[in-house]
Amino acid sequence: MQGDTGKGRSPFYPGQPVPVEFFAGRRDQIERIVRAAGQVRNGKPQALFLVGEYGIGKSSLAAYARRLLEKDCALLGIHVFLGGAKDVADVATKTVEATIKARVYQPTVSEKIRNFLAKYVGQPEVFGVSIDFERLRADGPGLSRGFLPFLRELLARVREDGPAGILLILDEINGISANPEFAHFIKTVVDENATGDEPVPLLLMLCGTEERRRDLIGHHPPVERIFDVVDIAPMTEPEMVGFYTKAFESVGMAVLPDAMKRLCHYAAGFPRVMHTIGDEVFWADRDSVVDLPDATAGVIGAAREIGRKFVDAQVYQALMSKDYRSILEKLGRAQFDIAFKKADIEQGLTPTEQGKFDNFLQRMKRLQVLRSGDAKGEYVFCSRIVRLYIVLNSLPPSSPEDEPPVVSDRAS
Repeated sequence: MQGDTGKGRSPFYPGQPVPVEFFAGRRDQIERIVRAAGQVRNGKPQALFLVGEYGIGKSSLAAYARRLLEKDCALLGIHVFLGGAKDVADVATKTVEATIKARVYQPTVSEKIRNFLAKYVGQPEVFGVSIDFERLRADGPGLSRGFLPFLRELLARVREDGPAGILLILDEINGISANPEFAHFIKTVVDENATGDEPVPLLLMLCGTEERRRDLIGHHPPVERIFDVVDIAPMTEPEMVGFYTKAFESVGMAVLPDAMKRLCHYAAGFPRVMHTIGDEVFWADRDSVVDLPDATAGVIGAAREIGRKFVDAQVYQALMSKDYRSILEKLGRAQFDIAFKKADIEQGLTPTEQGKFDNFLQRMKRLQVLRSGDAKGEYVFCSRIVRLYIVLNSLPPSSPEDEPPVVSDRAS
């Protein structure tokens, strides 16, 4: 990425949830969330599981829903990021931390929340409040056992100022979903609330991949029936065109049709990829008109950026053997878009590599690089931009990069 400070602020947000004002699409999913929130506002608890692949925009949708439901459905929104959580005590302490730090519209609500949790609030700081983590961690086991009473008391403290219920978003569950205790914890909270004399008007929303949802079900099968699953599919081409048009227009830039086609093709409906490509294009362009060379430069730059963060850190480090690296390089040089037949690739492998190819494919699936296709023996790259990075890495150092090689712009 180039640092031309004269260009001003980029309208793209690679690697982070999208600000509400730049959120686009997802109308059907938003309608389902709003419908559930309406039930909660009328006193009926609901549980949703936002399911989608990595980079599909689950956190951004959840953040948008929080802002929307706070304003239109009178729910107190708490967005909890559980990265690093190892047990349910961590879940409880991170929930309390997120509650203290929550940005609430009504100042009186924020004040009452901090008064309620005053024992964990430290001295005021320039950018907010400090938290007594030592005391909070010490109380973690008790907070986890009294999680539902905590939510009930929280709502009671602020209800007269407007909130009619609570939206609790549990995000980044990759690590904690491996702990069977978490599945039982979630099921207990939902069941105890549903069967209580005065259920807490709670919209519980988990965000994760289908694999993580299956983890929870595997640890405790009854979990499957408590959630209404909201599938988050890749954005459609009209949604991507609308997003790119709005984003570039916000900084006085236009996108030519062939350039737009390339942006959408390589983004493939994944918001994280869309933002990374858009950001690279923003800095590459020099005349405020995004043409095909600008789009191409942005796509290649995004492939390098995502590849360094994801493929290098996870895939190449996981595939340490010389044979696996060789297979990956040959996969990069093979002529296909994003789907390939196992038998076609096997023809170009050595006997030793052929013997390891099945294990290679299974490891690539576990790493979220490949998925099984619809036809027998077919495999598909989960991300076109990751496929491009592997293609670029398979090229000789002197290969020109004026066009993205191999991966075509034709619909796959």
